Amino acid sequence: MTSSSSSSKRHPVYHGIRCRGEKWVTEIREPRKTTRIWLGTFLTPEMAAAAYDVAALALKGGEAVLNFPDSVSKYPVPASKSPADIRIAANAAAELVKAEANHNNASSTNVVEPDGVSDITPLSETEFLDEEALFFMPSLLVEMAEGMLLSPPRMSPPPSPGNYGGESLWNYF
Repeated sequence: MTSSSSSSKRHPVYHGIRCRGEKWVTEIREPRKTTRIWLGTFLTPEMAAAAYDVAALALKGGEAVLNFPDSVSKYPVPASKSPADIRIAANAAAELVKAEANHNNASSTNVVEPDGVSDITPLSETEFLDEEALFFMPSLLVEMAEGMLLSPPRMSPPPSPGNYGGESLWNYF
């Protein structure tokens, strides 16, 4: 009996991405190496697939198998082949896909908002905001957690009741 009980599963259409919980993750193996470049965690499979495409183009060039070959001209080009630059460009491509999807959703609904109503909507409980990808800081959450472990700074003791250096509320009457 062959049963595969894995916590993540590959997408049936897009290359290089897999589902982990309700999010989509992607990483790419560097050519002729055993190491992988982590590209990030994304809300939609299309965002993860676009991130993978940018990394595949940067590492494999024209031989890369792409998820969206017609979108190559829209993708950002990494500044170098370093993992950090590839990750930045991949996340920018994912944000581009997200912005296009939001634009398409907004233009498909013909709802006119009254003056003063913002386009910004709060995140629902099912949406995930990846702060690490948003701010291009892969260890943001870890550093925030470490900051919670620090002791608060020492406060100087308050001055004694009669030692205000001549200043007192009674001086203003």
